[in-house]
Amino acid sequence: MGVGGPARYFCEVRSEEEVVVAVAWAKKHGQRLFVLGGGSNLLVRDAGFDGLVVRVDLRGIEVCGDGCLNVGAGENWDAFVDRAVAMDLAGVECLAGIPGSMGGTPVQNVGAYGQEVAETIEEVRAFDRMKGEFVVLVRAACRFRYRESLFNSDEPGRYVVTQVRFRLRKEGVPTLRYAELQRRFTGRQMPTLKEVASAVREIRRSKGMLLVEGDSDSRSAGSFFKNPVMEVGDMERVAAAAGTEADGLPQWPAGEGRVKLPAAWLLEHAGFVKGYGEGAAGISTRHTLALTNRGGATCADIERLQDEIVRGVRERFGVRLEREPVLVG
Repeated sequence: MGVGGPARYFCEVRSEEEVVVAVAWAKKHGQRLFVLGGGSNLLVRDAGFDGLVVRVDLRGIEVCGDGCLNVGAGENWDAFVDRAVAMDLAGVECLAGIPGSMGGTPVQNVGAYGQEVAETIEEVRAFDRMKGEFVVLVRAACRFRYRESLFNSDEPGRYVVTQVRFRLRKEGVPTLRYAELQRRFTGRQMPTLKEVASAVREIRRSKGMLLVEGDSDSRSAGSFFKNPVMEVGDMERVAAAAGTEADGLPQWPAGEGRVKLPAAWLLEHAGFVKGYGEGAAGISTRHTLALTNRGGATCADIERLQDEIVRGVRERFGVRLEREPVLVG
């Protein structure tokens, strides 16, 4: 987003040995520690971070066969998607165009356009700061759910991810769950993985969700708010506030007795439309959920806009939105 202050201390680690050294240094000197990946899903406060920021830059992709790949946490995510597609391995093609590095994907359970990394991650290798040793966590142990995991919700700060193992589908067909992708390929033969990845990037670019030099709409952290998950019984209240019937609300199943509402719909119906906001911080002109730095914004500007939106949606619908980017500082 291009906002926020400096780190008091900063280092890059390029091996697991250096991870251990950095963690030990922070502990010895009584410094708070923040683990940084690609930095694409962060909101850094203007005062910065008074501690040690460790940027994980472990590289390497090991092809193990049968659709299995071990990937260093510092590898570029979008480049990994391209490599998987080129190898005719299905499972991540709908996640093309997402900025950031590999290590952040299991932390947030990155997902878009009908796919989540939880579907294809087999295990995660990480340094356990509590035990002081490296551990391997299988998929079930990672406790993946919508935009959450063991790493960012259950025990935040405990683990430093160093490697992720994926199990992709050899010669698999692409995932076409997302309605906009389905429409693009209606009436055609099954598209290739490359065609789906290209279509996803085109969609992302049309919404300002692809990093493009000079495009102020792309100076964002992607979707700023999570889609709220609600009890089915609460839908009548939301529908009444919107002046419609509950079955007329856009929604997706989210487990027994629960549904997921699109946050973008809530914003728009509470008056927070594309292009909303005056000054340096505003809503993207192409994507309702993206709060953008139009140029010269501070973190305080972004947070003021965030608070205004959260308050407005709560007052209109009784639904509290949750921020998706990680707040640092």
